[in-house]
Parts: sequence; C-alpha cells; structure tokens
Amino acid sequence: MERLTPQEENIMLYVWQLGECAIKDVHEKLQEPKLPYTTVASVFNNLENKGYLNKSYSGIIKVFTPKISEAAYKRHFLSGVVKSYFDNSYKELVSFFAKEHKISTEELEEIIRLIEKKQK
Repeated sequence: MERLTPQEENIMLYVWQLGECAIKDVHEKLQEPKLPYTTVASVFNNLENKGYLNKSYSGIIKVFTPKISEAAYKRHFLSGVVKSYFDNSYKELVSFFAKEHKISTEELEEIIRLIEKKQK
C-alpha cells in the first residue's frame, strides 16, 4: 500500500465519509482555502492510480468509491509507526502519549474497558 500525500489523505477522508461520490461532491465539502476543481480531479486520478479508488460511471458522471477502507489504511500505517518509532510495542505507544499528557486517565480507562470487553 503506497503512502498518501497530505493532500491525497485529506481527499480520501471525504471519500471515506461519503462512501460514494463524484469529484464535485468532495470539492464542495473542502474547507477554505478551497483547492481548484482541476487540482481535486488530479488528486482523484492519483488516488485511482495508487489503487485507493474504484471508478464507475453514472451516465457521463464519474462515480468513485473507496477500494481500501479507512480502517485498513489506518491499521497499515499505524503499525508502521509503531514498528519504526515504538519498537513494535503498542504499550510503548500508549506510554509515550501518557507521558506527553496527550491521553487522559479517563481515556486510558476507556481503552482498558474496550480491551476487556473484546477479550470476553
């Protein structure tokens, strides 16, 4: 799976949110400053070439759907971060955020509840 540029990732977030869309659907949702429509269309072409999008037609309108789920993308690249920066340890990842005060006690307790629930 090829890494996305920040611009491609931003566009994919909208595609994942919409599920099925035309280029104009995403272009309309973009925050200011908006990218030109032609730039968004180029990003869609790049995403299709990288294997992230399926393209079909509804009449003359190109309709895109995600070929790779958001969860699969996150799982793939997060596991790379954990491997590269945290010695392949999710415990080290969580510890890092706890030490940096980026995760609260309540959030850690919720994570523990989720783990315990999944183990049952």
